[in-house]
Amino acid sequence: MILNGKHFPHGVFLAPMAGFTDYAMRKICHDLGAEATTTEMVSAKAVCFGDKKTFSLARIREEEGTVSVQLFGSEPDLLAKAAEILSKGTPDGCPPFAIDINMGCPVPKVFNNGEGSALMKDPDRIRRIVSACTESTDLPISVKLRLGVDEKSLNAVECALAAEAGGASWITVHGRTRKQMYSGEANRELIRNVKNSIHIPLIANGDITDADSALSMLKDTGADGIMIGREAIGNPFVFRDILLAMEGKTPVGASLSERVETAERQLALAVADKGEVVAVKECRKTVAKYFAGFRGSAALRLAINSCTTQKEVLNCLEKLG
Repeated sequence: MILNGKHFPHGVFLAPMAGFTDYAMRKICHDLGAEATTTEMVSAKAVCFGDKKTFSLARIREEEGTVSVQLFGSEPDLLAKAAEILSKGTPDGCPPFAIDINMGCPVPKVFNNGEGSALMKDPDRIRRIVSACTESTDLPISVKLRLGVDEKSLNAVECALAAEAGGASWITVHGRTRKQMYSGEANRELIRNVKNSIHIPLIANGDITDADSALSMLKDTGADGIMIGREAIGNPFVFRDILLAMEGKTPVGASLSERVETAERQLALAVADKGEVVAVKECRKTVAKYFAGFRGSAALRLAINSCTTQKEVLNCLEKLG
């Protein structure tokens, strides 16, 4: 697929996830085949106020490959200003490939503030937000939606058309409502309805856990690309397997030793980026996920959750060998 003149041979992307898609995870996923990634969601208001922590979330490094910055907010003027600021990159980072507007986050803190998936209550506001952002920067503006707020308001088509009217370059749809959060199954038929209603590329998201589900998602929805979220936490190898399957080859999975090596590398990248105290605290849940389903994984998770230093985490992983 082609987005803003850039060719993505497979159209396989990493979804933005708050608390997870930091530099370390993006870099690991990029190295294993993710053709584009997105930052954790960044507050437009905080960007406009010059918040240092927010700029650190938006920082992109050249070795990460193609990265978009995701903004959240509800006010067109603030989102436009933030898009303009971040389109140049942070003071210590590279410019993003695109600016993505979060219109799908279901968590109460965001939703109750009129942001994230709450924006789907007002398609005209979606149009105004996207229009304001496209006027503030030359970078492409994309939008990430859900199917609607709940089953009584399945208006993803209307919201996608509003985003397209505002000038969005492509749209991602997670096949669940806000009320569903992450329960139930992603509705592929409704994703297809959105695809058939717009004239810009559509990326499908939801319940893509392996090569088979990736290929069937593309077939069932007609989407131009796919986006993998929760499955990539502790399993970045899913990108390699999907790309192999798309090329007619057999997915290889990951051995225990490769999982250990990759978990250690992700932790090391995070420590170098954030410092040991913050990185260890934030990475414990991800490191443990690398070994979910393996014998002794529950005990390992408990042990890792009590670690406060990189060495302590490494000592836990050494025992797996």
